[in-house]
Amino acid sequence: MEWNYYNTFITVSADCPADKGMVPPDRKEKKTKAGIEYALLSENPYTYTQEKLLYEVHIRHKEIPQEELAARGVEIREEFYRKPKPCFRASMLPKKFGWGIHFDQEGKMALVPMESELYRDFANGEKGEVKLLAAMRNSRAR
Repeated sequence: MEWNYYNTFITVSADCPADKGMVPPDRKEKKTKAGIEYALLSENPYTYTQEKLLYEVHIRHKEIPQEELAARGVEIREEFYRKPKPCFRASMLPKKFGWGIHFDQEGKMALVPMESELYRDFANGEKGEVKLLAAMRNSRAR
């Protein structure tokens, strides 16, 4: 199973409501998946592959305790990877909150705010051999 992108840039969706990269708001009870994705990627650029980030977000969003991970980590991981997962083209970061996502040659990810010069360079194909993919739309085209 290979869930990673390499030398790829995901642009914001065509109907993204943001005009700049925004921090996803938390819910009262707990962080949203987008909030966890943002925190991990903004604090650790080019550290996570998509596959590893999806798993880390799952653990944090489900609030799986460290003791349970220590006891059942392999089982939890296998269960997680058994089912197909949406890729980062479906993440709320590029769909709603104005973040492009760059994957380097090792598949490691970093956020790029849509208002930045770096985002424009990626989107205009000025950063070398980088495949461009658009984030999925928020609603169906009419």
